[in-house]
Amino acid sequence: MSDFVISATTRLFALLGDPVSHSASPRLYNAAFRAARLDAAYAALRCASDDVPGLVRGLARAGGGGNVTVPHKAVAAAALEEPAAAVDRTGACNTFWLEDGRIRGDNTDVAGFAAAATRLVPSLAGARVLLLGAGGAARAVVAALLDAPAERVLLRNRTRARADALLADIDAGAARGRLALAASDAALRHERFDLVVNATSLGLHPGDPLPLRLQTLGGADAVLDLAYSPSETPLVIAARALGIPAADGKEMLVAQAEAAFERWWGRRPPEGVMRAALG
Repeated sequence: MSDFVISATTRLFALLGDPVSHSASPRLYNAAFRAARLDAAYAALRCASDDVPGLVRGLARAGGGGNVTVPHKAVAAAALEEPAAAVDRTGACNTFWLEDGRIRGDNTDVAGFAAAATRLVPSLAGARVLLLGAGGAARAVVAALLDAPAERVLLRNRTRARADALLADIDAGAARGRLALAASDAALRHERFDLVVNATSLGLHPGDPLPLRLQTLGGADAVLDLAYSPSETPLVIAARALGIPAADGKEMLVAQAEAAFERWWGRRPPEGVMRAALG
């Protein structure tokens, strides 16, 4: 609808993060809003962590809501009044809105990751997975893998303290014997994985180094990079050059966005509109 204008009745939604200039989320959501004939608009807002609680409260109480991306998902989780179970499990929030006068939040990345991963591997049940990163996206990945349940999840992160914090926050009963920390890249040399997942921010910026040289592994059957860009990410390019099936984060983006739309409006977005908006 080219004649759409923002008015006093328009519900405003936003993506909160840093960086956000690369994000396709405004394209996806605004296409879905127009197709569903909703008086709503979506924008990407680059912001500092200190500004996140106020923005979450302001957008939600004004009748809108939004999403949260790196590096603000943990800060957003702490700003909620009614966190969903997925937020409590992961300590991260990527979707927020107002319901019954309370600011609610969810982590739709959990279901989004599962949907994207199962397009690459037959099943996550019994899978051996290498997870790179320990931020908010990694927490959603761990939750989905434990739910599957994966046989083994090996975590590798550049900062040991952050990886230790993730391990400490995960329910010990659910993770016992299945979630472990790889102390170094050398420890991965003889390991073979059904799936390698990049949940770091490497790949968001031109010139980013690879989060891992895949040749150093004992083997990998598939690679899922949660980062995405207009062209393929360096990790996806490197994987395909080795003959490894690979995908970037666009499929996860669509799956979690469809779930977020449903939280806000109580119904699914028009079928296929968000995926088509990616081009």
